[in-house]
Amino acid sequence: MAQAHVNSDILSWARNRARLSTSVLAEKLHVKEEKLQRWEAGEEKPTFRQAQDFAHHTHIPFGYLFLNTPPADELPIPDLRTIGSHGPLEISLDLRDTVREVLRRQLWYREYQIDQGRDPITVVGSVSPNMSVMSIVENMRSHLGVGRWPDRGRWDTYFNDLLRRIEALGILVMRSSMVGSNTRRILSVKEFRGFAIADGYAPVVFINTSDCPEARLFTLLHELTHIWLGESGVSDGEYGSHRKVEKICNAVAAEFLVPEDEFKQRWNSSEEWRWNVGALASHFHVSQWVSARRAMDLGYIDFEEYQAFISQRLADYKAIERDGAPRYSLLQTLKVSKRLAMAVTSEALSGRILLRDAGQLIGIKPHKLAEYARQELGI
Repeated sequence: MAQAHVNSDILSWARNRARLSTSVLAEKLHVKEEKLQRWEAGEEKPTFRQAQDFAHHTHIPFGYLFLNTPPADELPIPDLRTIGSHGPLEISLDLRDTVREVLRRQLWYREYQIDQGRDPITVVGSVSPNMSVMSIVENMRSHLGVGRWPDRGRWDTYFNDLLRRIEALGILVMRSSMVGSNTRRILSVKEFRGFAIADGYAPVVFINTSDCPEARLFTLLHELTHIWLGESGVSDGEYGSHRKVEKICNAVAAEFLVPEDEFKQRWNSSEEWRWNVGALASHFHVSQWVSARRAMDLGYIDFEEYQAFISQRLADYKAIERDGAPRYSLLQTLKVSKRLAMAVTSEALSGRILLRDAGQLIGIKPHKLAEYARQELGI
């Protein structure tokens, strides 16, 4: 069979970029590890079919294999995940592909907004990092139309209410636990919890739903603060970041959800701290994860106690038996945001964009778009 004259350096780059060992990739390609090593050493060439399989399993375009040098592979938005003195964290292929997929949808929606004659969304970049935390929180509450905390409901009710209010302002909220619909490419919570794209016409908040549901409320507010500050970036939301913008976003999210003065007033020093965390979570209608984080912020518990607490809650979440996943159409709506889904579907059904293009944007088969619009979106 004809050989593909690929660049052996690109083979090594692509494999390392995909975080695959030679043994694992060789198994996927159904070749001996020694053969793959000879390809990378330039001693042998793969066939065209083997080269195509290689590109598929390393998640790169086939044409990349013939480049003289690896292409620029920068993350399209700032990486704000530097923790303490450890320096920048490695960026996985899963994170890169997720950011690029979200940007593809965001750019479509941006052009749509401009074509519709819409004005820029005023909250994007409306506050300064030099403002006080309280001033930023009050600005956000005012635009969202919420009080200091809800007077009823569970934390997940609060989460869903905030989602509706955020999207009503024109901010897209996208959520997913995997790259595209690939269940073998699960997003890592250890790598990132969310990211924000602070664009004036099409701002986006993305939440990694591999995380424990209780943590997502804090992530939502953290990333939303990025939008208000006009600062795009990937975050892990961890305590202890030395970056100014991350410190501000953490502080704003905490104060928005759990006001310091009320928290301190209601903390009962005669009770064990876990009792307080549960009681205050109920009072503020937030999750115990958020309540525990606030307790750590304010010095009621130390970092080790907090870390052990949330690790246990994440383990408990993963151990829960699911009754079944939500229907696919709902998952796709959550993945792309209802606002984007409605815009794309409306344009497709009115003939202004191809059904094929609409289906690729929101992950719905073209022949099912009308049914999806009726049953899932109510249009």
